[in-house]
Amino acid sequence: MTRELDRYYLSKDEPSKSCLLALRSIILEQDEQVTETQKWGMPCFCYQKKMFCYLWTDKKTDEPYILMVEGNHLDHPQLEQGNRSRMKIFRVNPNEDLDLETINALLQQALDLYRNGVISLKK
Repeated sequence: MTRELDRYYLSKDEPSKSCLLALRSIILEQDEQVTETQKWGMPCFCYQKKMFCYLWTDKKTDEPYILMVEGNHLDHPQLEQGNRSRMKIFRVNPNEDLDLETINALLQQALDLYRNGVISLKK
């Protein structure tokens, strides 16, 4: 993790800091081809160098969420589209246990979009 990414995580207050760090580990454990970088000040996770999700916090509540880049291809009741045309978010309450079953399932569905060719990995 780069120093700038370290600063992003370490700048957060608890319990969001621990939640974001746990989410980071969960995302990186999904596939050996998932890597972490930083885009627009946010931790960005790529599959074979193609962006697939971000970690961020809500400006109003300061609670973490996972932003799915190709969320419009994902259908889950806990994903919020908002006014986004392509992306959806999955909110995470940092004061509760992580719903690992749902988080892992959503991340695998997102990765499958790339693995199965729904989203092209070519530039």
